[in-house]
Amino acid sequence: MLQTVGEMDGSNHSGVSEFLLLGLSESPEQQRVLFWMFLSMYLVTVVGNVLIILAISFDPHLHTPMYFFLANLSFTDLFFVTNTIPKMLVSLQSQNKAISYVGCLTQLYFLVSLVALDNLILATMAYDRYVAICRPLHYTTAMSPGLCVLLLTLCWALSVLYGLTHTLLMTRVTFCGSQKIHYIFCEIYILLRLACSNTQVNHTVLIATGCFIFLTPLGFMITSYAGIVKAILRIPSATGKYKAFSTCASHLAVVSLFYGTLGMVYLQPLQTYSTKDSVATVMYAVVTPMMNPFIYSLRNKEMHGALGRLLLGKAFQRLT
Repeated sequence: MLQTVGEMDGSNHSGVSEFLLLGLSESPEQQRVLFWMFLSMYLVTVVGNVLIILAISFDPHLHTPMYFFLANLSFTDLFFVTNTIPKMLVSLQSQNKAISYVGCLTQLYFLVSLVALDNLILATMAYDRYVAICRPLHYTTAMSPGLCVLLLTLCWALSVLYGLTHTLLMTRVTFCGSQKIHYIFCEIYILLRLACSNTQVNHTVLIATGCFIFLTPLGFMITSYAGIVKAILRIPSATGKYKAFSTCASHLAVVSLFYGTLGMVYLQPLQTYSTKDSVATVMYAVVTPMMNPFIYSLRNKEMHGALGRLLLGKAFQRLT
């Protein structure tokens, strides 16, 4: 039976002790297909991002600001999928769809924090590409190791604060009636739809902080790329233009994928948010972290070399 939060902590703030994550389908046949699909995607995501992290860590040629931030982006993606997919796989395999109230809020905290962290790291990488292309002579001093660590620390601090803000606000919300979540994880919009108390404060803070944590970095990235495009157009040779653009093409692809899938889910009023958005959620929560390692290594000769040396060792050196 559902036990109220008030009964557990002795307060008069009512709530529930657990939710039911119903996922994308309640059909046993479809659940089996979904289990193997998500398991395969999870394993590909884990292997791909771990390889990126190891290749950057062990190859001295990749100890540069761009790859420093890329390794942290891969770590964030790895942490992100591990926060959501294993629980989803357990639900699909065991038919035990319950998640505790505390477990749901914990999942929500890491989900919100890591999405924000992904966004902030992408903005920092845009700045790195701007300095590399627009101020190449000052790149070493402008992107010093100390500044890189400081920027990453700032990204982590803002994302942790963002996650804590919304998680703590969610503890003020009262839930009653049906606690079935037709979703693959505890998502903030879905939880607010289940609330039976006033959530106006949550909505206001969500809009205000969301604009700051997402639109500000997006504006920063647009400004950075405007400067990059201007700098590339001033390069006289076509070869030089192509070489300069190729250094930021992967980042631009990842940014487009990240904001495109995120926008499909969140650029709509809360009242219209429904289970049909689960497909878009799978795109940004599962497909994007899986695709990032492929995008960054597909046409990157430095990454190809690092992965070859990591996996094949001396045999790769003899082949090259």
